[in-house]
Amino acid sequence: MPSLIVVNNPDRWPFDIPGVEVVAARAYLIDRRYTMLRHVQVFNLCRSYAYQSVGYYVSLLAEARGHRPQPSLSTIQDLKSQVVSRILSEELDELIQKSLAPIKGDTFTLSIYFARNLAKHYDRLSLQLYNQFQSPLLRAQFSHRDGRWEMRDISPISASEIPENHRLFVAEVARQFIEGRRPTRPRRTPPRYHLAILYDQAEDNTPSNYKAIQKFIKAADALDVAAEVITRDDYARLGEFDALFIRQTTAVNHFTFRFASRAEAEGLVVIDDSRSILRCTNKVYLAELLERHEILSPKTIIVHRDNLDAVCQELGFPIILKQPDSAFSKGVTKVKTREEFDAQVDELFAGTELLVAQEFIQTDFDWRIGVLDRKPIYACKYFMARKHWQIIANAPDGDADYGKVEAVPLELVPQQVVRTAVKAADLIGDGLYGVDLKQMGRHVCVIEINDNPSIDAGYEDALLKDSLYERVMEVFVRRIEKQKERRSED
Repeated sequence: MPSLIVVNNPDRWPFDIPGVEVVAARAYLIDRRYTMLRHVQVFNLCRSYAYQSVGYYVSLLAEARGHRPQPSLSTIQDLKSQVVSRILSEELDELIQKSLAPIKGDTFTLSIYFARNLAKHYDRLSLQLYNQFQSPLLRAQFSHRDGRWEMRDISPISASEIPENHRLFVAEVARQFIEGRRPTRPRRTPPRYHLAILYDQAEDNTPSNYKAIQKFIKAADALDVAAEVITRDDYARLGEFDALFIRQTTAVNHFTFRFASRAEAEGLVVIDDSRSILRCTNKVYLAELLERHEILSPKTIIVHRDNLDAVCQELGFPIILKQPDSAFSKGVTKVKTREEFDAQVDELFAGTELLVAQEFIQTDFDWRIGVLDRKPIYACKYFMARKHWQIIANAPDGDADYGKVEAVPLELVPQQVVRTAVKAADLIGDGLYGVDLKQMGRHVCVIEINDNPSIDAGYEDALLKDSLYERVMEVFVRRIEKQKERRSED
């Protein structure tokens, strides 16, 4: 993506960054050549972003032209809001305390240049603040009170405010920042689209193993899409891409949800979208949803502190207790007696007001139907872990024992299983879902709907091979094209 640096007076711009054009703000606003540019990153380094100032209009018109300005108008407004600054400083509190602990004084000023600071010790804090307030040049003010550091203010600065002895450093980090956003391997022609895959190989229980991620990248490349793995530190880069594919375990109170929400606000195609994360990661919501739409599921009761006796009487034992945001079999327990029930409920209520209790249904395996774009794309049998009642047996030391996974051709899956899975997934949206079901004779019931189902090389793809990854990438391409058609019509 080509880049422009927009300043009030280019003659006073002290840096030379190869391949980056430095433009006068007035020229950017009125010169027809800049109006016609497409897919451009605009670094707005004007002296002021005050309402209706030149700097304000640079970001405003950049957004109107489909360019990617930094700062955006929403960032400019956030930087003016002390409420936002206060909330974000609370989110980053642990990092702030750790980073500033060695400082002896009562005040501290942190200069953030393209997400970096002269002192490497502050790079992590600088990056996280930049991720929240995406402006190339920032200054954060901190004060020490009652034994703790607090961020009192954060504001953009202009290029003219960079001290003389900082300029060589700024020139270098600006070059690294901008060049780091170009493809790392040469291509004969620019790709049609850019896809970000949010993934961390070090995460426990990732939805895709490393080999599967490489297969997604290969499938994207075959469709002329440049796919790049990003991490939680790349939040500020979302605007460079056309789509986001989340391949990390999702939760609402989690960076994955913030990534999805931010990407949607930037106009990216997103799987998993934030609405799917909200709906699928809460078992209380799913229980109500399935009951309302008369989709068969194990007998389920929403548990609160006042209905404990009724839950035990109605379900009998054993009972399955679930945290609302449980994932990968964690936060799901089976209790066999009232004593176990009371102990588990007390422990789980420490983190939530509501729980889910379900009747226990014994089967040798669960069906998993992968659904994408409201169509089934793969099917598997997930067998229970050895000597366990779940497909994953989580040990206290963090180890996990998995049951066997058997891929099954969709045409050989009982049609009632497939129809029920698609009907359940339709209630969530048109994203990528894994619907878990149990089959008891002619009856099929939905256990849960997962918003980021496992697609691991050697397991879910055992039959479909590369075509499974190609199907997913084809959906991304179709959606990106539709998105761009809608924009061109507006």
